[in-house]
Amino acid sequence: MAAHSAIAQPTSVIISAAGRTWHAVDLPRFVSAAGGDISQMPFVTRILLENLLRSRLLGRPVTESEIALLLNARENVDADLPLYVSRVILPDSSGVPVLQDLAALRSALARAGGDPSAVDTRVPVDLVVDHSLQVDHWGQPDAMKLNMRREFERNAERYAFIGWAQQAFGGLRVFPPGSGIIHQVNLERIATVVATDQGWAFPDFVIGGDSHTPMVNGIGVLGWGVGGIDAEAALLGHAYTFPLPEVVGVKLTGVPGPMVWTTDIALLVTERLRQEKVANCAVEYFGPGALALSVPERATLANMSPEYGATCGFFAVDARTLDYLRMTGRSREQLELVEAYCRATGLFRQDGDPDPVFSRVIEIDLSQASASMAGPQRPQDRLALSEIAPDFQRRLAAPMQSGGFGTTEAVAPDGARLPMGAIVIAAITSCTNTSNPQVMFAAGLVARNAVARGMTVPPWVKTSLAPGSPAVVRYLEAAGLKAPLAQLGFELIGFGCTTCAGKSGPLAPDIAQEIEQRQLVTAAVLSGNRNFTGRIHKLIRANYIGAPPLVVGYALAGRIGIDLNKDPIGKDAQGQNVFWHELLPDAQELASLVARTGELAGFGQARTQQNEFVDPDWCQSAASGTLYPWDPQSQYLREPPFFSPSQDDGDAMTQLASSLTAARVLAAFGDSLTTDHISPSGEIPADIAAGQYLLNAGVAQKDFNTYVGRRGNFEVMVRGTFANVRIRNALTPDLEGGWTLHFPDGQLMSIFDAAQAYIASGIGTIVLGGKEYGTGSSRDWAAKGSALLGVKAVIAESYERIHRANLIGMGVLPLRFSDGQGWRQLGLDGSEKYAFEQIQAGVQEGSAIQVTATHANGTTTRFMVKAETRTAAERTLMSAGGLPKSVLQDLLGRTDPRL
Repeated sequence: MAAHSAIAQPTSVIISAAGRTWHAVDLPRFVSAAGGDISQMPFVTRILLENLLRSRLLGRPVTESEIALLLNARENVDADLPLYVSRVILPDSSGVPVLQDLAALRSALARAGGDPSAVDTRVPVDLVVDHSLQVDHWGQPDAMKLNMRREFERNAERYAFIGWAQQAFGGLRVFPPGSGIIHQVNLERIATVVATDQGWAFPDFVIGGDSHTPMVNGIGVLGWGVGGIDAEAALLGHAYTFPLPEVVGVKLTGVPGPMVWTTDIALLVTERLRQEKVANCAVEYFGPGALALSVPERATLANMSPEYGATCGFFAVDARTLDYLRMTGRSREQLELVEAYCRATGLFRQDGDPDPVFSRVIEIDLSQASASMAGPQRPQDRLALSEIAPDFQRRLAAPMQSGGFGTTEAVAPDGARLPMGAIVIAAITSCTNTSNPQVMFAAGLVARNAVARGMTVPPWVKTSLAPGSPAVVRYLEAAGLKAPLAQLGFELIGFGCTTCAGKSGPLAPDIAQEIEQRQLVTAAVLSGNRNFTGRIHKLIRANYIGAPPLVVGYALAGRIGIDLNKDPIGKDAQGQNVFWHELLPDAQELASLVARTGELAGFGQARTQQNEFVDPDWCQSAASGTLYPWDPQSQYLREPPFFSPSQDDGDAMTQLASSLTAARVLAAFGDSLTTDHISPSGEIPADIAAGQYLLNAGVAQKDFNTYVGRRGNFEVMVRGTFANVRIRNALTPDLEGGWTLHFPDGQLMSIFDAAQAYIASGIGTIVLGGKEYGTGSSRDWAAKGSALLGVKAVIAESYERIHRANLIGMGVLPLRFSDGQGWRQLGLDGSEKYAFEQIQAGVQEGSAIQVTATHANGTTTRFMVKAETRTAAERTLMSAGGLPKSVLQDLLGRTDPRL
């Protein structure tokens, strides 16, 4: 669209639906007046434009120039967009730290003589308690009851805090344990597609404290994951300033073959889009293949957005959206509003519409999808079934530095029970797939067919079923498929984000002992979205993600080193070989069950009845009042230090520049360092700093809980930063875990101890990284922990969006090497002393920053870096020293309220 000297004033149009009327931004008229054609504009851009125009009409601080930037989006990538979200959604894993920060902000404000009630939620916020469940019990009918009992015991203090927060913050709504996984709850129950407020109708637009928030894109709701730090700013009512993304069109063509699951399509798309480098882009799906997908299938592709690096994976509202809303029991009035609003404002997509014009188009032929898994370490590493066994075999002897396992066992010892590559965890879990009836019915049908043949799962396989919604259990039970899954050990263990997020629970003691004694490479198969090293279980080194029916198939086989296409996966009751193709469901029966999902799940009835899986006593003994009564002896909820006076003194940029005149490297990493590596979510080992802290505080190891459960205790979390059991620091290349060398003496220390030594000596530290630094979960503690360790800057070749923003939010400066350079290419090894020049100009003006690395022998290496502060808001935030300091100053009336 051509640039314009003057922007037309936005106007509203009246929307009539279900006997009511609302004002709405007249998008088509505005775009036409600006000399454009709305049919050529990507739907993502249309929704962003509506947000700016409505803010302008409501008197919010949005300028004509900001609107003009969006009208010429392709020429203005990374320009500031001051967006106002309609709601925020949080899992308890990031939500409790967010609420804890707000409570700490109230306490700090009260100590400073301010009004603590000024800290409140200004937009609706939903907290879904779904990330605390662990698989402690499995393979038994009462597994869910026992797991939830243990969940409540472990998290009583956290849940009481949530109860306090619910009465303390006005806009907070809580979905208790047993409700389901956040993204499936959002899709089935919370999302409205079109929202209303004060007489206005507008697109439902959400940011979430979990990176898989884009799953709701499958229903036509724009949303993406952010760190808890960005979520805090948005729910306090500040404009959410977002860099204008490149909108990439992904054209889906072709028809998948028989017995190709939606998960197989998602893995193909993830592999392809990683290759096409869509990191930080907004992906919008279109084409005949996209139109043919159902909403649950679309949601699976959208859910994987962080795995292919995109901000979102958007599908426009169309007839299939209305079908899904109808199936899940949304009201007739809401359906009428969605259709009337979207048609009137140019947000409804239908067959025959011209394709929007994108900055670039990537075409993916769905007929190329085949039965596959991704692994053993990254979700983009797709393998056809025939490739899995040879790839695993090749990796066994390959060195760890090149993605291998470095095994030395040639022959299994006498008495060995487990084969090399034994599958010790098989989990049907995760929002990605359990929201999709096609793959869940298929898993049940495979189980039914296996049970009919008298097959059983080998005893070393830990099996579990942790769906994202009670609706899944209802439709499996109604179809007669819950029982055969249970017969194979896939008993319901609860509703929550479990194995996929590292809360897989313990292995049987004899299994764990044999793995440790033999240093055995074992495998996990799960229907999740992430399989990063060390994430699923500390003893499992090969992790594969795929469709639920394949999880059942590999569980029956009990080992990863087979080809399901041709090798027998087990024997039946008569001792005859059973092959995978013999267990596959009948296509017609599967299609019939999928068509009956709404009827079998009883969505409409579930909306009017109490969820039978929710314990009404989940939250007890909650405090009340405006201020939270912090307990300094608590090992779950400690007042975070981010708002303490010591962090509120002096000019932040001057302090940063001073700390980077003679900095040391705390750690150096290669490509694709994940936020799981930086801040683990699963088990807390007893032999590292975090575990030792808890033991010294009198906490028994059986009561450690997970890192997720202890995120309210900064003392645990800082000690767990860079302490993943599988992390590999290039300063200590022969060691796994959180180790480093302290300089200049070269002493081997834990990263935590080295950081404390540097802090005590007044020495600033940096971290060196490669490509895709901070990929994975939207984990604000990966940035908070880095800040508390004294890290002042990170230099990497590229960053994932959320972690980069989180670093800025905590006052840690993200810096980028010049194109084609990296610490390894420059001949650096991390033993050098680093001096940075012109930090303030680099942050505030975007100019290059010169770095001088002085080697032990006195020679120097000089190179240039750029600050990855992409918007004016980020530059201002970095200059203020991060969000905590900025917000407190704002509330005390010392800074610009638009921060």
